[in-house]
Amino acid sequence: MSSYLAQEVQLAKRHEDILARRSALLQQMESHLGDKEAAKTWQMQEADAAHKRNVALLNDVEAAGRKLQSREHLLLPPDIVKLETLYWAKVEESIPQWEPFFLGRTQTPVGIRKIKPTKQNPSPRKGSVPR
Repeated sequence: MSSYLAQEVQLAKRHEDILARRSALLQQMESHLGDKEAAKTWQMQEADAAHKRNVALLNDVEAAGRKLQSREHLLLPPDIVKLETLYWAKVEESIPQWEPFFLGRTQTPVGIRKIKPTKQNPSPRKGSVPR
């Protein structure tokens, strides 16, 4: 009988240990769930803030586009329009000469001078008087 009593006591202790571990695990799970919910709430707040920033930026870009389009319709002085037209005509005219150069097939077109680098601040010679 004493062996039964010893087994009963041992099983009761083991049962209490199991219940204590179960309680600890339940608390850990509740804590983890609370942390997950807090993280999810934080992510939702961050996503909402990012969405609001994106909408504001999009509105700013659209407003800038409308402003640029309204400026486009402003009439330029005739002299500037004429110069612009002549400039683009000259560009269109010179494209065939420059095309092989841009494609990497040749050097600069004939008749185009290469600009030689010059010294920015030449040092004065000894004995010379600065002007």
